Amino acid sequence: MLQILGRRTSGNVMLPLWVADELGLSYEHTEIGGAFGGNDTADYRAKNPNGLVPTIIDDGFVLWESNAITRYLCAKHSLGMLCPSDLQQRALAEQWMDWKLSVLIPNMTPIFIGLVRTPQAQRDMPAIGRAIERCVAVYDMLNAQLANRPYLLGDAFTMADIPFAPQVHRWLELVPSRPAMPHLEAWYERMTRRPLFRKHCMNPIV
Repeated sequence: MLQILGRRTSGNVMLPLWVADELGLSYEHTEIGGAFGGNDTADYRAKNPNGLVPTIIDDGFVLWESNAITRYLCAKHSLGMLCPSDLQQRALAEQWMDWKLSVLIPNMTPIFIGLVRTPQAQRDMPAIGRAIERCVAVYDMLNAQLANRPYLLGDAFTMADIPFAPQVHRWLELVPSRPAMPHLEAWYERMTRRPLFRKHCMNPIV
């Protein structure tokens, strides 16, 4: 049986939990990391040398990194649907998933750490403000991509959309004073219609 290791409040762990439920997979979930601990043990580090979450074990196959896990599960169980079977469409999905890691996350992290993990009296508000300005430009790229399509790749919800949903939720919740981005906001509203997105990605931000 598929095992998913990692605390469900992690934006990265939300992805395999959501994907597994979207695919109707049976799995065991173990809360690891954060207040639960366990990610610094020798046993866990033998599986994931980063000591981060999530990690999955699929019939003995160990895999870490949330986007890699998303791709793997979608390709294994939903080829031609969540994972495009067309090579070029699949490459475009992976392009956006990689862009999320290389561009969006580095700009979102100071906002998340500053507003969620840092006591109010210790917050560096100028630094947070600069990160918000950078994120406006980043999210505007998503807004432009969604101008003429309901989902990142076109008419269908795919694995390209999944990694962005928890981050857009955090952006909208943490930064109420922001420029309007109607296409991104409409996309997010479509995400909220998915019960499993609501189950896994709309919990309190911690």
